[in-house]
Amino acid sequence: MTRPTQLVVVTGTGTSVGKTWVGARVLARLRTLGQRVAARKPVQSFEPDAGPTDADLLADATGEYPDQVCASQRWYELALAPPMAAAALGRPPIALADLVAEVSWPAAVDVGLVEGVGGPRSPLAADGDTVDLVRLLRPDVVALVAESGLGAINAVRLAAAPFLGLTRVVVVLNRFEPDVSLHTANRQWLAGGGLDVVVGPAGLAERLGSATDPLLPR
Repeated sequence: MTRPTQLVVVTGTGTSVGKTWVGARVLARLRTLGQRVAARKPVQSFEPDAGPTDADLLADATGEYPDQVCASQRWYELALAPPMAAAALGRPPIALADLVAEVSWPAAVDVGLVEGVGGPRSPLAADGDTVDLVRLLRPDVVALVAESGLGAINAVRLAAAPFLGLTRVVVVLNRFEPDVSLHTANRQWLAGGGLDVVVGPAGLAERLGSATDPLLPR
């Protein structure tokens, strides 16, 4: 099966931390630098008429079609966790193995990004979450998006823990303000605890796009 040179799973410490915003901007930045990029959202649930979906935003960043990013049968028009939305809409239960089997890539992709839903333990399917997805996909890195302010240290440490024995974790502090002492203190504390911490989409793009110092040896 075709696999990107670097496979990245993006998750967050919870909802509304900016996973899609970060992922889309990272992919757009890498694309402008000549990297071949693609995105996949195995499943998405959303409020209809609330604006672009995650698949729409990621597709805009990569130049793909939204139904390439997220297969049309995996769009659930209800703002609940996907397996809950499927049940409420009267649609068949979602199996994690089916979601994984539906993830495919074009040839010669430098960076492939897979985005989960909610936080690491938010259910993607009736039988699995993003931690389980990582176990099956075996990505090169998990990018963990987090708020930069109060509560960041606890949220990051809890969310990163399930992945630390599976693959490398890069913590992405979003909405980071260098002039805010709490933000800089949180960054220093997390980095001092052994985590790889970057700031915003630019920091993650630099990690993923470096040709001379690749994120992980292949």
